[in-house]
Amino acid sequence: MWQSRPPGSIYEYIRIASFSIGADGLIEQWSRRAAGLFGMASDEVVGRDPVEAFMPAELRPDAHRRVGEILDGKEWTGLVPFRVPGENGTSGLAEIYVMPSLTGAGERAALCIVVDVRALRRVETDLAASQAIFGQSPFGFVLFGTDFTVVRANQRFATVFGGEADDHRGRTVDDYLSRPEADRLSATLRRVLETGDSVTDLQLVGAPPGGIGRRHWSMNLYRVHSGSGRPIGVAGLATDVTQRHIAAREAASARRNLALLNEASARIGNSLDLETTARELLDVAVPGFCDIASVDLYQGLLTGEEASPSSWGGHQEPGTGSAELRRVAHASAVSDASGVLPGTADGPGAEADRASGADGGEPALGSVHRFPFHSPCAVALHTGRVEAVPGDERGFVHSTLAVPMVAHDVVVGLVQFSRTKGSEPFGERDRALATELAARAAVCIDNARLYRREHERALILQRSLLPPGDPEAAGLDIACRYLPGNTATEVGGDWFDVIELPGHRTALVVGDVMGRGLRAAVAMGELRTAVRTLALLDLEPAEVLSALDEVARGLGTPGGGERSDGFGAGGGAQWPSRVAHKSREADLSEVYLATCVYAVYDPVTRRCTFANAGHLPPVVAEPGEPPQLLEVPPGMPLGVGGEPFEEVEIELKEGSLLALYTDGLVESRDHPLDEGLQAFRQALADPSQQLEDVCDHVLTTLHTRHGEDDIALLMARIQGLETDAVGDWRLPREPRSVGRARELAREQLSAWDLDDLVDTTELLVSELVTNALRYGEGEIRLRLLRDRTLVCEVWDAGLVQPRRRRARDTDEGGRGLQLVGLLSAAWGSRRTPRGKTVWFELALPDGEPAPELSVDQLLSMY
Repeated sequence: MWQSRPPGSIYEYIRIASFSIGADGLIEQWSRRAAGLFGMASDEVVGRDPVEAFMPAELRPDAHRRVGEILDGKEWTGLVPFRVPGENGTSGLAEIYVMPSLTGAGERAALCIVVDVRALRRVETDLAASQAIFGQSPFGFVLFGTDFTVVRANQRFATVFGGEADDHRGRTVDDYLSRPEADRLSATLRRVLETGDSVTDLQLVGAPPGGIGRRHWSMNLYRVHSGSGRPIGVAGLATDVTQRHIAAREAASARRNLALLNEASARIGNSLDLETTARELLDVAVPGFCDIASVDLYQGLLTGEEASPSSWGGHQEPGTGSAELRRVAHASAVSDASGVLPGTADGPGAEADRASGADGGEPALGSVHRFPFHSPCAVALHTGRVEAVPGDERGFVHSTLAVPMVAHDVVVGLVQFSRTKGSEPFGERDRALATELAARAAVCIDNARLYRREHERALILQRSLLPPGDPEAAGLDIACRYLPGNTATEVGGDWFDVIELPGHRTALVVGDVMGRGLRAAVAMGELRTAVRTLALLDLEPAEVLSALDEVARGLGTPGGGERSDGFGAGGGAQWPSRVAHKSREADLSEVYLATCVYAVYDPVTRRCTFANAGHLPPVVAEPGEPPQLLEVPPGMPLGVGGEPFEEVEIELKEGSLLALYTDGLVESRDHPLDEGLQAFRQALADPSQQLEDVCDHVLTTLHTRHGEDDIALLMARIQGLETDAVGDWRLPREPRSVGRARELAREQLSAWDLDDLVDTTELLVSELVTNALRYGEGEIRLRLLRDRTLVCEVWDAGLVQPRRRRARDTDEGGRGLQLVGLLSAAWGSRRTPRGKTVWFELALPDGEPAPELSVDQLLSMY
């Protein structure tokens, strides 16, 4: 195929021209390339002397001599300077090859080939620079031809892929890369060659011939052109970026791990439930860290055994396996992952696991199992170190870590992290992260265990201090409710109590210790015990609160605390005082404050006496009237001291509803106290319902399930004693009143069909009236009360309290109160505003004869 300039011709890079000299030494022929090189057309040159036309004057003599030699048949090659017309006198340097020739007439002539030395020098310089860059570059350089075979490669490229640089000529991309990567590079080369658009940072992955491990390369590709602009191939500059990829992968892994730990801090431990905390751990780990995971906790921890934590794992004999564990959580990011974890269960629990569908003995969720003694899981539990569990070649789990959950140097369980085929195996960084995740969850689980233990203890203590079952009281129908805060809150100090007092009276108490937790529950227990003790002394409500205030102030002081000299300014009998020495510990002691309402109800008169220590006021709903808050002076909370408490006595109508409660019922973050009190009164608008239904209606209406505080609710419907259940007489202060008292008692018991109690009652009434005549003052009052028991009271104006004593053998008297104590179910005395009352109580007959006194009981009086 004929063409004017073949591909890759040297004429594309250097300037070559020709002209001829005739026998006369003048230019005979002038080529177009000569015209372009010298800038002169043929009509300007043909027929002229070349020496005179192009050479400087100082060189002309020698040049004429040379031309003569050439025409004599001598060849000559040399460098000849020349003037370049039209370039402001610029001189050029031409390499001329002169070859003698003959004309058609046989005359001697010459053919001159001229090469522009400046173009040659540029080509030479470019080649030298290209060779320096190509050969000395620290990067792999490769030149692909138009057929995408390697035309040239430098030594750096050969160092990576083996052999010498010349050995790579003619190779293709398939000789270096795997099929997918080779196809991707071939497509890129084709696109660069066709479009001329360069490609930068093409990422390629492969393995050098004979090398180990995958390598990463970054390749820049661009199209290469000839001097005339024709594409002749694609050049590639390759850089090994394996270390950069490793560093980037490690940095990404570190960022992922930090993000995972940050997520773990936010999501693990939000609940104080053991199982929930385990599930929170797996929610973080799957699929962010692994594909499959499970958590096993020691059975002893879950059952709340009080043994030391080190005993959960037990000291197992070789071959018996680990201690019992329970699978509490399992998570998987792959479908149908049941029974794929490499760990296996053994022992009695394994049979149950297999029966429950766990393939090959893998524990089912919720099952109790053991790990074989020498298994990696058992070793991890025994040593407290992370163990790698071998994967099953036939399965799709190829990497598993058995990580012990260690909290405060105690192993509480085991978590297994597994990765399936297609995921990277666990590395050292992963082991460290797995240990950290397990440790964080273990601390949360241990905290949940400790909280649950303390919470259960506090609940047990609190329940033991509340009235058991449904309290009963004379003249009252009672219903109560106690709702603890939810599991997210601690145990509070709310309490209520129903205390039977002499004379069929009843003390109703509701209180709230400020603060939460076990200490508040303990303080509540001490205050409740003090209330019951003070109630047995039959003190007035204000006196009870004054004494209780002293107890509350002593709770926070070391050694029992400080006591004042009495109740305060409330008057009445004085509480035995103890003045403790103030110390620095007492000044820094914790202060316990509590609120309390103490009420005493008398079913005979239907009058109720209230005293309040900073508590919310009671609510009374009388038949046909809207519920009202009782105006009881609130006083200061218990533990403040220095202020007296006031009493309010109110007569309650038959069928009235009395409600005592704590602030958790009417106060929350959602609404203010006034709205809660108003809603409470509205919930009591229909007090005629059954009392239990009223309690349920109140709790439902007031939406008390907010769990912000404990709730105590004590409700009582007033049912006074019937008139025929009370016998009340006044006797003159004379000896015959003793017989009159026996007669009145006998007649009243006969009217009540209590003939079985006549003899005992006559004897004891005679003793009490006789004592009133002998040791008392003023008029004598006899009162009999029949309700669940029979109560006999003898009143007089004397202030001296009776005291039971042991009579000497020679004494003729002094055994009356001993006889009262032996024959009655209970007896005692209490102060009254105008003297004292001595009372005894007898159980109502149940159809069986009363037990007779034993000889020892009778002899105890002597």
